[in-house]
Amino acid sequence: MTQKKTLKRSQGLQGREKLLNLYNTLTRKMEPFQATENKTVKMYTCGPSTYQHPHIGNYRTFLFEDVLQRYLEYLGYSVERLITLTNIEDKAIDRAETANISVDELTNRNEAIFFEEFEQLRIKRPQYSVRASTIVDQAEALINALLQRGVAYRYTHNGAQNVYYDPLKFKDFGKLAHLDMKKWPKKKRRFHLDTYSGTPWNMGDFILWHGCKERDKVCWENSLGRGRPAWNVQDAAMVTKHLGFSIDVVCGGIDNLVRHHDYTLAVAEAVSGKPFARYWLHGRHLYVNGQKMAKSKRNVLYLNDLTDEGYTPADVRFFLIYDTYRENQNFTGQNLTETSKKLHNIKRLIRNLKETKTVASSSTSEAEKTAKMLLPTFEKYMDDNLDVKNAFDALCTLVAKLDEFRMEKKLGTKELDVAVFDLKKIDAVLQVLF
Repeated sequence: MTQKKTLKRSQGLQGREKLLNLYNTLTRKMEPFQATENKTVKMYTCGPSTYQHPHIGNYRTFLFEDVLQRYLEYLGYSVERLITLTNIEDKAIDRAETANISVDELTNRNEAIFFEEFEQLRIKRPQYSVRASTIVDQAEALINALLQRGVAYRYTHNGAQNVYYDPLKFKDFGKLAHLDMKKWPKKKRRFHLDTYSGTPWNMGDFILWHGCKERDKVCWENSLGRGRPAWNVQDAAMVTKHLGFSIDVVCGGIDNLVRHHDYTLAVAEAVSGKPFARYWLHGRHLYVNGQKMAKSKRNVLYLNDLTDEGYTPADVRFFLIYDTYRENQNFTGQNLTETSKKLHNIKRLIRNLKETKTVASSSTSEAEKTAKMLLPTFEKYMDDNLDVKNAFDALCTLVAKLDEFRMEKKLGTKELDVAVFDLKKIDAVLQVLF
């Protein structure tokens, strides 16, 4: 779709003259958003590994993705969004075995908690919530295609008949993370696990298919032999099965830039021969009192930890979306208290507007102008790579002025109704005002 058509469509919906601009990790620059199809956006977001309970750092990523989806819908797009649920991987299998329960019992329990908290945080559940265990057939098809193209190969490791991907056989490997492939080791190296701790790159071949040994329990029988798809192929399989080989947007945390997203891109593009996604967005870390969350530091925070202290899910949602998603955010009790006060203050002012009994017969020109500024002000900042913080702060100023006009009887019924209506429209994106 051309830029001219995008402008025309936006103007028709909102009277807008500006495009949504997003920072694209692939190109490392801000770019105007243009969907492949005129009114539909295909969006893939990395979901949780359901061997454990998600913490609030995970939810910061899911929330910026939710704001993006809701803002695209605000602009008039229909969003087909898929979230991946990693329920078969080394960690899930090991943890289930340690707890003496099945992998399904472990992951289904954590998945249920995940979506309960989605609802509490008002995160819209994606159209496709796909478990890795449901796409083994697609993973098999992708791996067979890679074997046929000579990009993947079979290799036996410790008695398991595995399949590996050779990054040197894909000319664009590493383009997302901007790897210097000249530094790739000449000696053949293979990485056999689903994931590795830390964030260094694994300079070598990555596993696509885990061949099962005699005592392994989580296995499927197919043309690849008895085994299971590795994490490195699962997301590509989930996305291509439900959304196809070319989508608009991929989102995830900044950690996904190391190995995971370049692997997903390399698998899909080596099979299809065409670009997998046009825009790649990555959110940065949430720290706690200046430190990265880690169980060893005993500073991992969960949603219920904060609600047990008296904060509402709306308080938590607002705190996590308030700061720019591309910058690291620091959680402290004081920071959460301050943003909660900011949120409660604007909600109080909105209630004043919504519930007022005495209004002027007509508005002054300044009051009328202020009421009409809510939407364009919101859009101005949101179009700048989802700048929620400046959008919200500007709205606070405008709503405070409107409340002053109300008290001074300078705000008429018409403008008051328009202001409340527009604030509800804005809250379809923010989900914290009403």
